[in-house]
Amino acid sequence: MLHLRLIVPPDRTDEVVSLLEKTVGTAHLVVMAGAARSPVGDVITCDVAREAGDGLLRELRERGIDDCGSIAVEHIDLSLSTRAAQAEEDAPGEGADAVLWEQLSDATHEESTLNVTYIAFLTLATMIAACGVVLDNAILIVGAMAVGPEFGPLAGICTAVVQRAPRLAWRSLVALIGGFAVAMVLTVGFSYFMDAVGLFTKDQAEGARPNTAFIWQPDLMSFVVAFLAGIAGTLSLTSSKSGALVGVAISVTTVPAASNAAVAFIYGDYPQTVGSVGQLLLNLAGIVIAGTLTLVAQKFLWARQRERERAAVRAD
Repeated sequence: MLHLRLIVPPDRTDEVVSLLEKTVGTAHLVVMAGAARSPVGDVITCDVAREAGDGLLRELRERGIDDCGSIAVEHIDLSLSTRAAQAEEDAPGEGADAVLWEQLSDATHEESTLNVTYIAFLTLATMIAACGVVLDNAILIVGAMAVGPEFGPLAGICTAVVQRAPRLAWRSLVALIGGFAVAMVLTVGFSYFMDAVGLFTKDQAEGARPNTAFIWQPDLMSFVVAFLAGIAGTLSLTSSKSGALVGVAISVTTVPAASNAAVAFIYGDYPQTVGSVGQLLLNLAGIVIAGTLTLVAQKFLWARQRERERAAVRAD
């Protein structure tokens, strides 16, 4: 269930209340006249089944409630109510299959902005991975993958393509390219320092490295894994099952490939640098293609399901 808190101008309250009452899947409607001070207005709260949430939010925005008032949405972790259970049963479809496009756009907007925190996490992940590739240590590689925040901009690009939001696409692309560029440059400097103090050596970087050599040797399997990870990551975001994102992060070699390119560069091993960049681009492409197709499929299937439900209601 979702909890909605609305601030509505007094002259629009009856209109909004009527909309909420007509929406299948709502419960616990409360109206507090004159309770809001900034902006001035009435406060309306209600609970709504997740599968009915996207349609309701869309209608509220079409009526301009977000402009003249406020719309806030929270997830309800536990609701012990017969009315809530009935609302979820009445709402068409399954909550786990529903996509809250407004929430997805807002989340990807926040996670796909180029800022100091994003660059810091990506740089630290790349430096950890650099240690992993030099030491041929798979544990460090996995740790670096988990730290990397690059799935946010990737999800932003996918969402922007499906929602036709060029500003979100540009912001995500800048964060993705700019973030990796800064992280790789700083990792080059870090690698020079580690080499100067004797912690990195050319023999280590160019050795056999059985545990990490795959990082700079892209192949079709790399694309397949990235494609599957892109599907899993997108489903994790749209279903609010964020725990799956950790598995997605440690299944693709984006950060390790960037770090390996930086380490190989300082030792003049340009074939390995080119191979690492190729691995990075292959993984990014696989995730974006898979994520976009997943969102398109979800949008189509949910629209079909809603249409079948409406047809069934009209038939009754």
